Amino acid sequence: MHPTDSTFIIVGGGIAGLCAAIGLAKWGIEAHVYESATELKGIGAGFGLAANAMKALEHLGLKDEIVPIGHFLDSYNILDQQGNILVEPNTKSISQQYQQDNFAIHRADLHQFLLSKIPSSQIHLGKRALSFERRGEDIRVYFADGSHADGQALLAADGVHSPLRQQLIPGSAPRYSGYTCWRATIDNSSIKLEKGTETWGGKGRFGMTPLVDNRIYWYACVNTEAQNPVLKKWKTAELLDNFKNYHNPIPSILSETKDSELIANDIIDIAPLKQLAFGNILLLGDAGHATTPNLGQGACQAIEDVAVLMDELRTAASITLAFQRFENRRLDRVNYICNTSWRIGKIAQWENPFLIGMRNFCMKIAPNSLKQQQLNKLLSVDFMQINRNHDAGS
Repeated sequence: MHPTDSTFIIVGGGIAGLCAAIGLAKWGIEAHVYESATELKGIGAGFGLAANAMKALEHLGLKDEIVPIGHFLDSYNILDQQGNILVEPNTKSISQQYQQDNFAIHRADLHQFLLSKIPSSQIHLGKRALSFERRGEDIRVYFADGSHADGQALLAADGVHSPLRQQLIPGSAPRYSGYTCWRATIDNSSIKLEKGTETWGGKGRFGMTPLVDNRIYWYACVNTEAQNPVLKKWKTAELLDNFKNYHNPIPSILSETKDSELIANDIIDIAPLKQLAFGNILLLGDAGHATTPNLGQGACQAIEDVAVLMDELRTAASITLAFQRFENRRLDRVNYICNTSWRIGKIAQWENPFLIGMRNFCMKIAPNSLKQQQLNKLLSVDFMQINRNHDAGS
């Protein structure tokens, strides 16, 4: 069946699902988004839209309207506990490669923008997907409220815990990274933070970046076992005690954060998969390649997914062919990002003072070309050209 003659079921109203709905509408494809939450407001705080994500948004025709709601980031240095620079990534060379800038954005702002582009009749809330069933060439998705949806294609964009992925790949439950995370968005009036940084210290990591509307997004990662009942009770007082010996303005930021502003969750991902396409079912975004946030690429890769998928649906003779080609273009890249991010997270979360001393010394003296290597492998590639072949079988 040709994609334009089909109804697409999109499970999940996150960034991947909403971007997909917008992209499909541009090609005249009917799509309906089914979201488990009863209200779509973008739970979370801030995240980065690196140059590659901005390029993907440009492919989707969304970039120009998103730039004003993002905060331009001209740098994002890695610091030690005292505030000395360990790594100063050359984000400008990456920006020139893509002819794009890097931004930080609040999840709620991006969600609100994306929702404004989709007719409300195509968004169905309070629909928690439980399973799917193939019915000839069609697919039926069953929801927890007893209802179901039928279509000719299914985009599973229901995140790291996706029950649809776990039905397709039973061994694909999320894995715990070894650290938990607190995040918040607070007012920047008194702190006047101007640059985004991430600090690596013996008591954990602390990242911060300005956002538009004079706000700060910050996050803190601390090593612990999964679902630690003691750390689950931590509020700003305990976080301040933990990070009190870190450089300014980290203690000030924590002092200014209200307990009610904290969001806390264990950091998880899924081990890299061998498959994303299953006939007329496709895993999209975190459902297919949830990654730890250490490269700042989770949302970026979801947006890349949609740009590549739209490129394939534009030319492929069938949905199945488009999905298979999508997998061929995306699998190696998203798995590289997942593996690299997992490895960086382990090194960044070291607690042993000797290992930290060695790590910091090596990072300070390493040539910039070496420090930049992983970033270059990630961002100097044009993701739209990876394994792209529109001459065969379209």
